[in-house]
Amino acid sequence: MTEHDITVKSPEGESAQVPAGTSARAALDALGLKGRQVLAATVDGQAHDLDAAVPDSATVAPVPADTELGREVLRHSTAHIMAQAVTDLFPEAKVAIGPPITDGFYYDFDVAEPFTPEDLDRISERMNAIIREDQAFRRVAIDRDEALERFADEPYKREVIETNVGDDVAAGGEVTVYENVRPDGSVWPDLCRGPHIPTTRWVPAFALQRVAGAYWRGDERRPQLQRIYGTAWESRKALKAHLERLEEARQRDHRKLGRELELVHFPDELGPGMTIFLPRGAIVRQEMEDWIRAETLRRGYQPVYSPHIAREELWRISGHLENYGELMFPGMEVDAAAYRLKPMNCPFHIMAFTSRTRSYRELPLRISELGTVYRYERSGVVNGMLRARGFTQDDSHIFCTAEQVEQEVGDCIRFAQDVFRTFGLGEPSRVAVSTRPAEKSIGTDEQWAHAEAALEAAAKGSGLPYGIDEGEGAFYGPKIDIHARDAIGREWQLSTIQVDFTLPERFGMSYTGADGAPHRPFMVHRALFGSIERFFAVLLESTAGAFPTWLAPVQAVIVPVADRHHAYGDQVVAQLVAQGLRAELDDSDETMGAKIRAHQLAKVPYQLIVGDEEAEARTVAVRPRSGAQRKDVAVEAFVAELADEVASHGVA
Repeated sequence: MTEHDITVKSPEGESAQVPAGTSARAALDALGLKGRQVLAATVDGQAHDLDAAVPDSATVAPVPADTELGREVLRHSTAHIMAQAVTDLFPEAKVAIGPPITDGFYYDFDVAEPFTPEDLDRISERMNAIIREDQAFRRVAIDRDEALERFADEPYKREVIETNVGDDVAAGGEVTVYENVRPDGSVWPDLCRGPHIPTTRWVPAFALQRVAGAYWRGDERRPQLQRIYGTAWESRKALKAHLERLEEARQRDHRKLGRELELVHFPDELGPGMTIFLPRGAIVRQEMEDWIRAETLRRGYQPVYSPHIAREELWRISGHLENYGELMFPGMEVDAAAYRLKPMNCPFHIMAFTSRTRSYRELPLRISELGTVYRYERSGVVNGMLRARGFTQDDSHIFCTAEQVEQEVGDCIRFAQDVFRTFGLGEPSRVAVSTRPAEKSIGTDEQWAHAEAALEAAAKGSGLPYGIDEGEGAFYGPKIDIHARDAIGREWQLSTIQVDFTLPERFGMSYTGADGAPHRPFMVHRALFGSIERFFAVLLESTAGAFPTWLAPVQAVIVPVADRHHAYGDQVVAQLVAQGLRAELDDSDETMGAKIRAHQLAKVPYQLIVGDEEAEARTVAVRPRSGAQRKDVAVEAFVAELADEVASHGVA
């Protein structure tokens, strides 16, 4: 080792001596960490370009292409290539921002005319040419004034520099620019922190997917830009698999299935984020609601009903106007008083608690309601029933002592597990404890510490895998989010449990303790479906419309071989309906083969074929949605089988 050498280390503690100024790539080689295709490196935990110099005693680790961070670097680099291609083809385009996102990337552009599908093809071709040119990504650090001058013709970049917002520029006075170096030596610059891949040729597989409108900085008062979405992967095989998953997801989209299966309707006249449940969808919803109502009663909850609006003063006391106002619908004036549609049910449940004096003997007091709420989600984020403006929550609020919080939260987690199992989603895939947000919160340090400790202890006690989401709590308290994985591997955040110590204080809530003195209760918010609409949509997409029998809108359809078998078919329907089962007779003029195909597409769990033999023997031929067909099944036996399956919710 010379006086000009430095030491670098691997995460496992191995070390090597390298010359000062050694790049991360060379340090990885010295440590024997080259391995799989490596796009970048972490240096003391921070992601860097492979060409970045490493300091003495640094811990250096590779960032392979097939890791989450590796794909993020790849996608960010591909977004730059796309922006360069757009400006090559559309010189008047102004570029905004282009970050990596889950499974892909996007870039926003200000252009005179919206991009067409043909434009995307041209952009994709130009991107391939840039990739073949093997253009280097070169990082350059400049000061703020030079950056403003360099991007003088790019108003959105200038705004980013002037406001130093987000991750687009480095903290402090230094601004980082990445230059794509063309074969003729000229460069295409972009404002960025990085890191990036070494050259454009390191992009093995990408696809441009769609164009959408997007307001600058998400503000409807700002210009609407054209957003091009794309995806990039570490191999053509991985890209192909991803595109196949997307196609499967498109086929399962709840809006598509909801329309085809006549479950729900989204008429333009209602406005974005509003849903009408059609009769078949309403049956599924009623089954969901009936189950959750029965379970909450069985577990000691007390039902309430509350109105849809309240005086604005209520929301001022609760803190929603101050901390949640941008997601509330505008006020309305009635009898010289301002009113608001409710975005939450919690203040109403507090009013139920404070309707009379409460004793410690009543705690925990669990209040429940299927309460419809209204939130002004921006049009750009509304997504059918998954992100709606009007929806119904299976909302409950538990008022308890500080000592009871952990037990109540633990019971809520177990309740959520039962929900997931009953509706066929299996065990939760992830439990996330979200802690105090850095910017906007109310309450004391002691209250937050107690609530966070109780949530983490309950999560740990559940035996489920859990993690900590730092700073992702609500403004009034920490929370637990419980995720489910659907039939095609997608993860959904569904159940939420929140601990709240601030609303009881803001509303002056109290109960009389064993010592005869007033005490402040803690409040636990919980919604296990999350919302009826969102859970319905997730269930619909996960099952592709093949609901479990107990939830299916029609559980059995009787298919007569000929018109003369209608009378017997009606008798079979009557026997099923008499046992509380949902059955219909298909007396349409279609052929039997066409009827069977139609009911298969409608995902009906059972088709019962009846002809001369069945009518004479008082039997049915059972054609299930899945499994073996059976003939000569006595009607009474099938009715009993179906009733048992429905009663058990299909769980053996």
